[in-house]
Amino acid sequence: MQFKRYEPQNLTQMLRLFCDTVHYVNAADYSPEQQEAWAPYSVIDDPETRERWNRTLLAHLSLVAWEQNSIAGFADIDLAEGYLDRMYVSKDFQRQRVATALLSQLEQAAKDAGCKKITSDVSITARPFFEKNGFRVIRRQEVVRRGITLVNFKMEKELSV
Repeated sequence: MQFKRYEPQNLTQMLRLFCDTVHYVNAADYSPEQQEAWAPYSVIDDPETRERWNRTLLAHLSLVAWEQNSIAGFADIDLAEGYLDRMYVSKDFQRQRVATALLSQLEQAAKDAGCKKITSDVSITARPFFEKNGFRVIRRQEVVRRGITLVNFKMEKELSV
């Protein structure tokens, strides 16, 4: 597996992976209505979504995990704030340590940038992974996407110097 920085030509594949992950991996914890509100497949071609994702992925440290010619997963962090914005692993690469490798690299970069902690808004599905990796729940949250309420968790991890 190779890890590369985000490049704009990867955006369509990443948006598709995001939608697939929500609709397959998160299906155990979120209803079809919630999945559609969170990640409708229409975002892949939506100019506003594409512009926003591209802008933030370029502004953050954004890593893409590649297995041959397929994106296995991706994650990004705002190093100025220590905020882990996105982390998605393909349904075809679950439980193959892709998220662990991405998180490890982003944590090291955050330490190198002087961050004292990492925060993130984490799905029900991802919460056990983050807890296993030293994050703790700060609070349960209810967020509204396209008029539908979804539960997630504000989590943080203190970084050792």
